[in-house]
Amino acid sequence: MQKTVLITGCSSGIGRAAARAFLDEGWTVYATARNPADIETLGEAGCELATLDVTDQSDVDRVVDRILDEEGAIDALINNAGYGQFGPVEDVPTAKVHEQFDVNVYGPHRLVKAVLPGMRRERDGTIVNVSSVAGRVSFPGGGVYSGSKFAIEALSDALRNEVAEFGIDVVVVEPGPVWTNFSKRAEREAGRGDGEAADGATDGGESDDGLDRSGAYEEFYAIFEDTQLIGGDGPGAIEPEVVADAIVNAASATQPPARVQPGTVARIGVLARYLPDAILDAGYDLVRKFTS
Repeated sequence: MQKTVLITGCSSGIGRAAARAFLDEGWTVYATARNPADIETLGEAGCELATLDVTDQSDVDRVVDRILDEEGAIDALINNAGYGQFGPVEDVPTAKVHEQFDVNVYGPHRLVKAVLPGMRRERDGTIVNVSSVAGRVSFPGGGVYSGSKFAIEALSDALRNEVAEFGIDVVVVEPGPVWTNFSKRAEREAGRGDGEAADGATDGGESDDGLDRSGAYEEFYAIFEDTQLIGGDGPGAIEPEVVADAIVNAASATQPPARVQPGTVARIGVLARYLPDAILDAGYDLVRKFTS
């Protein structure tokens, strides 16, 4: 029988590519985004469309109930919606930390809670949580974003073992840099918008990017603006279709692996978690000196 997948964050990048990849494999695809205008072309391609803000519980319940009414079951949930809040930990307002976790952690949790009763009833299903290499290795300026991805990794590890007895699989996909709009938003969140440097607010206070610039980390902002070390434009970036194929394979596999790293950078990058902290710290210091 034809299987059904619910995908969040389909307005661009990985989510859009995943929707098309599942269509190509004959799945019934429910593509969602906060703005329905962003996914009209997916509807023209054959997807079912739904407006979904993962931070809104009523949205989550409405969409899941609709799919269950129309299809009877949700065979796969792809928690893809997310963004990167970058900036030194001290400079990121707590409200922005909450927003980051609301989208990247609480959002997937809402979806998981909504789909699991149906999956348990069917004793079948796959949950794919899109994380990042940053969910395994943190770095200066990425503490808040990495914190959210570390959290989704931990939730996934626990969930995978909790639901195994019900025939449900949980897979974490950990891409490295990907050619998407992710980096543009990351630049805005960390102090650079659309390629232009934001006002410095170097003497403290809130800057135009919404960060509480303490004035202590201007070297970081300069490095961030002058390099492509963070985001989807970095060395080794892959096309979103590569990640989409990994997601489809995970959702289709009878016994999928717990974690998948699409692309060479991702496969190498996650190995850094095995390095002693002193070596990682020395590496970050070397990058800082080299780029300053």
